Amino acid sequence: MNTLSLNPGRLTALGRSELTLLVRNRATLSLAVLMPLLMVFLLRSSLSGAEGAEALGETTLTGGIGMVLILVVHMSLVSAYVARREELVLKRLRTGEATDLEIIAGTALPAAVLAFGQITVLTVAGATAMDVRMPRNPLLLVVAVLAGIVLLAGMSALISSFTRTVETAGLTTLPLFLATVLGSGLFVPTDSMPDLAGSLCELLPLSGVMTLVRAGWSGGSTGGDLLGAGLTALAWIMITVFSVRRWFRWEPRR
Repeated sequence: MNTLSLNPGRLTALGRSELTLLVRNRATLSLAVLMPLLMVFLLRSSLSGAEGAEALGETTLTGGIGMVLILVVHMSLVSAYVARREELVLKRLRTGEATDLEIIAGTALPAAVLAFGQITVLTVAGATAMDVRMPRNPLLLVVAVLAGIVLLAGMSALISSFTRTVETAGLTTLPLFLATVLGSGLFVPTDSMPDLAGSLCELLPLSGVMTLVRAGWSGGSTGGDLLGAGLTALAWIMITVFSVRRWFRWEPRR
C-alpha cells in the first residue's frame, strides 16, 4: 500500500459517500435501526421470570454486542468492499489523492459508526428493559468495541480479496461467523469449555475482544486475563493489517 497516513477531511468525505449509499438502501437501514430494539424485545421475553435472570441477561447482552460486531461490521463490509472493487470504485479512488488506508477506512466508517450506535442502544435499552446493571467499566467496554471494529474491518478487507462476487460473500464470511459464535465466547465463555478446547478457542480472532467486552460489563477479571485478551486482540489486528497490505485486491477478479 502507498502509505498509512490519514487525512481527516478525505476520510470524512469517503465515509459520507458510503453513508449516502447506505441511507439509499432502505431495507438495510431499517434493519440496522430496528435490530437492537428487536434483540432487546426477544431477549426480555425469553429471560422473563427465569432463575438467575440478571446473570443470564448480562451474558446475553454481551453476546448481543458480539453479534452486532460480526453482522454489522464483518458481514456487511465484505459485501461493500467486493461491490466497490467490482464496480472499479476502489481503482478510481486509488488514482486520486486518497491513500490506501483512507480508502479502506472510509469504506468501513459508516458500518463502524452504525455498529457503535447499535451497541449503545443495545446496552442502554437492554440493561433497562431486563433490569440488568449497567457496565461496571464502561471505558474498557468502549475500548473492546473499538478494537473489535478495527479487527473486523481489517478481516473484512482481507476476506473480500478472496470473494469473487457480492453473492458469494455469504459463503466466505461464514467461517469467521461460525468460529466467532461457537468458539469466541459470545454466549458460552471459553473458560467454561474443556481445557484443550478452551485454550484453542481463546486464540480465535474475536476471543480476546469478547473477553474484554465481558470484563467491561461484569468486571471481576484479573489483570493477567485482561493482558492476555488485549495481547490476543492486538496480535490479530497486527496480523490482519499485514495481510491486508499484502493481499488486498484493488481491481476486479477475472
